[in-house]
Amino acid sequence: MRIETLTALGMGVLGAMIGSFLNVCIYRWPRDESVVRPRSRCPGCGQSIAWYDNLPVFSWLLLRGRCRRCGTGISLQYPLVELATGLIWGLLAWRHGLTLAALMGAVFFTLLLGITMTDARDYIIPDEFSIGGLVLGILFSLPGGFPVIAHALIGAAAGFCLLWVVGALGTRIFKEDAMGGGDIKMMAMVGAFVGWQGVLLTVFLGALLGTLIFVPISVLNRKRLVPFGIFLSMGAATTWVAGPTLIAWYRDFVLRP
Repeated sequence: MRIETLTALGMGVLGAMIGSFLNVCIYRWPRDESVVRPRSRCPGCGQSIAWYDNLPVFSWLLLRGRCRRCGTGISLQYPLVELATGLIWGLLAWRHGLTLAALMGAVFFTLLLGITMTDARDYIIPDEFSIGGLVLGILFSLPGGFPVIAHALIGAAAGFCLLWVVGALGTRIFKEDAMGGGDIKMMAMVGAFVGWQGVLLTVFLGALLGTLIFVPISVLNRKRLVPFGIFLSMGAATTWVAGPTLIAWYRDFVLRP
């Protein structure tokens, strides 16, 4: 087996383990609970989950999605988040090897996954994801020297200011809060990873996806609360993967005289 494949598999296993911890963060951070104590427990019988019943993905499959002691069902979210995180880390290691770019991308996508889940479940983006991610994005820029650090800082400022302005204008127009503070802080984090041009593309793609997907649903169900962080996450992920290509296409074909 090739060394690249072994590396990707190893990083995939590591990612699945990180995904197991991410599940804890997704559940506890919106409730201002510690992610360290108490240990994970069954929601039915309250018993602590043994380590051998907490193996990413496999334990859920072996137990058929139920607690070993009382048979209470365990949400499908847990293995899916673990699997998704494992795929993120494995694929980025396969594409970039054991590099800073792979680690940066894996961390960024893990943050976006956590934001997507908490916003979908609880309509909240915890500061641990947004502000903590902002700090990580700036730290990742340090090895690149001043130009890369400036790129991250300008991107963070652009993300924060752009969403703040959009929120302020929306609030004035619609006479109610149009943008949550979590979305604004999230975009500061995104900007630290993708820069100011990436921020513009992320917001555009997020708004486009939100309009195409959520607006028809909200009209039919008459829901007014939009988990915009989900669509911003999708836009940010697309920007990370294909941002330079999309920006170059825009410059060449739309702005060409």
